[in-house]
Amino acid sequence: MSTISQAGRRAVSRTMLPPIQVQRQIHLVRGRKIMVDADLAALYGVTTGNLNLAVRRNPTRFPDDFMFQLTREEADSLLLQIARANGTRGGRRSLPFVFTELGVAMLSSVLNSERAVQMNIVVMRAFVQLRQVVAHNKHIAARMEKLEEDFKENRGRVASVIEVLVEDIDRIEQEVKQMKALPPPRKRKIGF
Repeated sequence: MSTISQAGRRAVSRTMLPPIQVQRQIHLVRGRKIMVDADLAALYGVTTGNLNLAVRRNPTRFPDDFMFQLTREEADSLLLQIARANGTRGGRRSLPFVFTELGVAMLSSVLNSERAVQMNIVVMRAFVQLRQVVAHNKHIAARMEKLEEDFKENRGRVASVIEVLVEDIDRIEQEVKQMKALPPPRKRKIGF
């Protein structure tokens, strides 16, 4: 039997986001799908500091493939992508930690609140749905790759055609200049 009461379930379900809204908070960094610690903290209803403290207290549960800290360049790039303030006025003073799908799953064992458990389910569903979308669209990616290869092949051909056209234009310009340099033809008088 579940340890969550009916009233607790109703309260949590009212505050849960649909997976599509959570998917918007999943970003690609270093070739991995990740979520930023501040976004996860907001979902779980805890402060970012408390979330990171719980993680620091359990370092063996979070190896490098579960979470990592962003570099300054990655953090700046990510902030530009998601249009979030950079925290220059009393905000965040350290680089953000990000969690992969495995790290998000591990967070549920570190954060024990009902909301954290329920939101973790929503986040995991969002990751699964995102993975299904990517898998479903692999044929589109393959077609895009083929088009890119065709473009690269044809780029050389187009360049050689343009080169020939430029040479022809130069030759025609030279002929026009020569024709202009010739004296005008004599006009024959009409009549006797």
